Amino acid sequence: MFIYKGFRQIWLSGNIRECLFFAYFLLLISSCQQQPKGFLSSSAYNKAVDTATTMYDNGHHKAAADYLDSAFHHSNNLGFKQVYNYYFFIYTYASHIKNDRKMALLYADSMLNIFDTPEKKLKFTSEYGQAHFSKGDVLFDERRYNEAYGYFYEGKVIANNNLDDCTMGDYSYRMGMILYKQEHYGRAATFFKKSFEETRSCEGNFNYFYRRQELLNNIGLSYSKMMMNDSAMYFYNKALDYINTNAARFKDRPQMGEVSKGVVYGNMADISIRQKDYDKAINLLKKSITINLRKGNDNNDAQYSELKLASVYDRQNANDSLLNLLNVIRLQFDSVKSPEAIQDWHLLMSNYFEKQNDHQQAMRHYKQYDELKDTIADENKKLKEADVAEQVKSLEKDNEFDNLKKNNELQHVYLRVTIVFALMLIIIISLVFLNWQKSKKNIKTLGSLNNQINHQNHHLENALSDLKLNNQEKDRILRTVAHDLRNPIGGIASLTSIMTEENYSDEQKELLNIIRETSFNSIELINEILEATESASAVLNKEAVEVNSLLSNSVELMRFKAAEKQQVINLALLSSPLELCISREKIWRVISNLISNAIKFSPEGSGILVMAVELEKEVQISVKDNGIGIPDKLKSQVFNMFTDAKRPGTSGEKSFGLGLSICRQIIEDHNGRIWFESDTENGTSFNFTLPKN
Repeated sequence: MFIYKGFRQIWLSGNIRECLFFAYFLLLISSCQQQPKGFLSSSAYNKAVDTATTMYDNGHHKAAADYLDSAFHHSNNLGFKQVYNYYFFIYTYASHIKNDRKMALLYADSMLNIFDTPEKKLKFTSEYGQAHFSKGDVLFDERRYNEAYGYFYEGKVIANNNLDDCTMGDYSYRMGMILYKQEHYGRAATFFKKSFEETRSCEGNFNYFYRRQELLNNIGLSYSKMMMNDSAMYFYNKALDYINTNAARFKDRPQMGEVSKGVVYGNMADISIRQKDYDKAINLLKKSITINLRKGNDNNDAQYSELKLASVYDRQNANDSLLNLLNVIRLQFDSVKSPEAIQDWHLLMSNYFEKQNDHQQAMRHYKQYDELKDTIADENKKLKEADVAEQVKSLEKDNEFDNLKKNNELQHVYLRVTIVFALMLIIIISLVFLNWQKSKKNIKTLGSLNNQINHQNHHLENALSDLKLNNQEKDRILRTVAHDLRNPIGGIASLTSIMTEENYSDEQKELLNIIRETSFNSIELINEILEATESASAVLNKEAVEVNSLLSNSVELMRFKAAEKQQVINLALLSSPLELCISREKIWRVISNLISNAIKFSPEGSGILVMAVELEKEVQISVKDNGIGIPDKLKSQVFNMFTDAKRPGTSGEKSFGLGLSICRQIIEDHNGRIWFESDTENGTSFNFTLPKN
């Protein structure tokens, strides 16, 4: 079935060369049908791979994938790299062409699973690292960023341990792409340059040649985003020169070079648009569109270039050209659909109708643009908030810990061997000694016992000294253990969350939910322990902070949590702006903790008031709820660390009793006061003051 579908697609395309290749493959199959276990030899399979690659490069992606899939399943005795390259080929098609993440993840796992022995991992290090990067790419596309960073870092470790610069270049490229998507353009350019240098010795391979021209283009794109037009144009021209210089080396793939040029032309047009050189921009964009609008080329990029051209027509008030082009783009959305492209299309349509004084149509398109913009922003929010550098540092610490653990185990082995030999030596010496001087046995035994007693006394003195030092290290170890426990427990929570979506029985799902809730509670407890230990030792970094702005930001961040219980947070700010010299992060933590407690201990649908009042020498901030209040018997214990006054929230939320002790410590470090007023009928009001400058 795969063979028939692939041949039909190629035949309809009219490509005679590929039809001949496919006919040759069918001839091989028909001549080998008597073999029970497969009928393509290793060399015949390699020819099929070359044909599939040619088909893929010429834009017949699905036919190429079907063709290679059939060849693979009609072959036997294939080598390790042949199997790996098959999985990688289908993975690339599923990920980049079909956009089927589930299928891509399946083949990424297949790539990793074939490295089932240490020998394969050592012999095929580049492929092993690439397999980790491939799975990381799929996880990243699924917005499972922490898991993705783990696979990227594992690929880097493999490359670093084996001095594999090409794979290190792949890692730097991915870090650059992540930082670019997070809009850290300067750092992204640095990683792209690093990747270009690391892959210098790999450009004989077509894939790395293609990657290196992309890196030059990405560097230019990063500088363009930073409004550094001259630097951007320098790297765009460098990318074009690199493509032209290497064109003769890859004559069998001229189409790929043209596609790359089309992308660069479209990016260069951005500079011309910014400089209001619209004629030059139109010329570049039309060249880009002509190249990449062809079948099999980068149609997505062509669509973006068309939108840029439409924006130029919009600026020039060329309304007829604008409308014609927008109608063409609209027809393309059936086959090439991108949320960002659709968003820009609606904005341009809104601009067109606004100029035609058709305000109703203009508003309709603008609303659709605004909705898409918010949706895309929400989808990218998690990525932009992620701290890549912190993630990498955490992974490096985990890797260092694993290495130390392995070294420690090795040292234990050496120690055991040493102890065994020492014991044997002692036994031999003792036997010789006993036989040599039996007459002095009692005296020597007594002397030996005295020596042991003195040695034990000395050992006890050293132990007491070590105990004093260990007591000083107690807090540091507590922080380290709590920090190192957070990641594995977080992994358990994420894994069980995923597992609950599978088809398990109700009883199994209930057990998984228990594990997940327990994990989340454990993470929350660990976080509070870390905050408590850090707050006790951290130095305050004070700065001028505007009170109204700090309160507004804090409340906005907590509104979503309150909305889960249909609660409303009301905010009463100071009548005029006022700056205080405080630690922004720590005071924000106090405000957030108090609001979080108000949400936790208030019923659904209730209101919460956050209010700031300026006094003569200080500012008083209050968080008042209409919740369940604090019983009299617990009021004296509220600000104690690890207090017994902890209670579950109105919806069963877990409480560990650390938050308010941290708040008191922070406020006292700022020379302020914190107190509360509460009863079980009217709720609770927590108040704290901060001195004016």
